[in-house]
Amino acid sequence: MTTNPKTLKKMNEQIIFCATNSTKLILQALNTSFMGLSEQTIKEHRNLYGNNKIVHGKKLSLTKRIANAFINPFTAILFCLAIVSIFTDIIIPTMQNSPDDVNPVTVIIILTMVFISGSLRFVQESRSGNAAEKLLSLITTTCTVTRQYRPKAEIPLEDVVIGDIIHLSAGDMIPADARILEAKDLFISQASLTGESEPVEKFAKTYQEKNLSITDYNNILFMGSNVISGSSTAVVIGVGNNTLFGSIASSVSTTPVETNFTKGVNSVSWILIRFMLFMVPIVFFVNGITKNDWVEAFLFAISIAVGLTPEMLPMIVTTCLAKGAVSMSKKKTIVKNLNSIQNFGAMDILCTDKTGTLTMNKVVLEYHLDVLGNEDSRVLRHAYLNSYFQTGYKNLMDIAIINKTEEIEQDNPNLINLSSAYTKVDDIPFDFSRRRLSIVVKDKNQKCQMITKGAVEEMLSICFHVEYQGKIKPLDERIKKEILKTVDKLNDKGMRVIAVAQKNNPSPIDKFSIADECDMVLIGYLAFLDPPKESTVKALKALKEYGVKVKVLTGDNDKVARSICKQVGLKVNNLLLGSDIEQLPEQDLAIAVEKTDVFAKLSPEQKAKIVKLLRQNGHTVGFMGDE
Repeated sequence: MTTNPKTLKKMNEQIIFCATNSTKLILQALNTSFMGLSEQTIKEHRNLYGNNKIVHGKKLSLTKRIANAFINPFTAILFCLAIVSIFTDIIIPTMQNSPDDVNPVTVIIILTMVFISGSLRFVQESRSGNAAEKLLSLITTTCTVTRQYRPKAEIPLEDVVIGDIIHLSAGDMIPADARILEAKDLFISQASLTGESEPVEKFAKTYQEKNLSITDYNNILFMGSNVISGSSTAVVIGVGNNTLFGSIASSVSTTPVETNFTKGVNSVSWILIRFMLFMVPIVFFVNGITKNDWVEAFLFAISIAVGLTPEMLPMIVTTCLAKGAVSMSKKKTIVKNLNSIQNFGAMDILCTDKTGTLTMNKVVLEYHLDVLGNEDSRVLRHAYLNSYFQTGYKNLMDIAIINKTEEIEQDNPNLINLSSAYTKVDDIPFDFSRRRLSIVVKDKNQKCQMITKGAVEEMLSICFHVEYQGKIKPLDERIKKEILKTVDKLNDKGMRVIAVAQKNNPSPIDKFSIADECDMVLIGYLAFLDPPKESTVKALKALKEYGVKVKVLTGDNDKVARSICKQVGLKVNNLLLGSDIEQLPEQDLAIAVEKTDVFAKLSPEQKAKIVKLLRQNGHTVGFMGDE
């Protein structure tokens, strides 16, 4: 898995330029404007920068696929022997007028074995390739663009060019790499690129820093990610293979790494060739000298060469590989290259992503606690009202809160029918400067209450009191330290923690704003986790029994990675961050990847680099994950 370094460098420079310069300068550099591109400019940009198509690798012609199925070093030896046998067993006896000596059996056996072996391989790989193509054909994507002759028109994704002004809303796929011009409450899922399970908010601001990782620029949208909520207008800055997604796709469409099966076949072939080069001349000369019949000596030497070659081996091996592919297809796994089957058995290191691979990629509310760390259904009740009645985008944590409440409401009368027991009065939406969200509700007795949830530090800044040991107390420094200590313990377990607060009768004039988020009472915390899959522990034990070492390569942070590994029984003997990898020379990194079990905060390129170095170190490496 490699990407052209020059292409990657150029792409990174383009992204950094667009992230760190004003929109006016960027539009000028791309020869575009808010009105969009003209027809002439579209043609020029398409010719200059190319189409917005990801090259997944050219489909091989029928002739080449047949050649690949039938020709390998081993069958090449068999073909050579078949040709020699045609001469010695058919042509020479015919020329000598000795029809009784004509014996085509050897030729027939060799060619039959080659034919069966190649046919099995061709049919199985063709079926797998066709199945994969049918899956891809189900996907069609369009996007909305503004062009000078067609304002806000829907066009196919592949028609997008650099300089196009694109419009995005919830549910849209990002059609190309783009710089944000305008954004409103824009949340993007980049899980397929970075491994982050939580959506990222994007802005139209200009960065000053030029040394950030390109995925850390939150004014850049990347092809392959998708809009969770909000809307945006952006200008396309990269298309096709000159995008982050394209660089990853092109890295896997290059000539595949030689499999252990191919290496084994080549090894056997060379052993046979060496034996032939050694034995056949000796047999030829010894027989020729002792019997003084050089023709018979030559024929006998050829028969030795034929005898040294196991003609049925290609058919037996291909049959076994095809059977393995069929078995895996029954488990909904498509194997496009039969040679890959052997690598599954030879694998000694499995590199795996975390999000959605080891874990469920589903945020679950693990704990609803008071400030002392004790479970408290009152905290859950307030959190439910906040999540249920807010009108903005319900993120994964809101959904987790609602699901948890509905799951346990039958066992707790305080949680039954909360949605009908309260009515919404107003809400103050979430934003990343406040990092909190507030709603105002009334119960059937007309009691008015503001409920706020958000990041712990921001919540502490608006809370003057706390429910502590059953009483309302001032929030002093000692209690703050206890609260932060409890939160740190939860963070060390890989959990994301938010705080919940409330106050009664928040505004005497029934008009609510951010200014009312003050003098609140902190009542507790919510702790969330992306839990491991039920099958993970069992799978890891099985891999260990078969001698396969597992290394975790994730885009998530180190605390979460450590916690998940602990839960699934993986020992973290050493951990490297993506920033550490960037600082290490390749020779040192080649040593470090052997000693390190967990890699966190990685970019897709860094994941590919680790896999490549492990292969160079002599390992048979598998990779499983989104990238």
